[in-house]
Amino acid sequence: MSTLVKTKTQFRRAFVPTTAIAKSVEFDSDMMHVFLTDGRIISVPIIWFPQLQQATSEEREKYEIGGGGLSLHWPEIDEDLAVANLMSGADWKST
Repeated sequence: MSTLVKTKTQFRRAFVPTTAIAKSVEFDSDMMHVFLTDGRIISVPIIWFPQLQQATSEEREKYEIGGGGLSLHWPEIDEDLAVANLMSGADWKST
């Protein structure tokens, strides 16, 4: 998807991301932050993911990025998350 930006004499296409590709993951006391290759950051409450919330900081640091950046996996606690689901912002308790 793109939008047109009119310049003085020509049209240019503005960049609009169509996918979210994970680059890295960080945690603070309440949130998980997923850094994307295009510069965006997805931040979600860690309470949404009980296995991650109960994991040690060492276990949280041992993650794998799979599917070319589309998924996150923590092998020591057997937790898998899709980046697209994080972007939807749906609270896991609401389903």
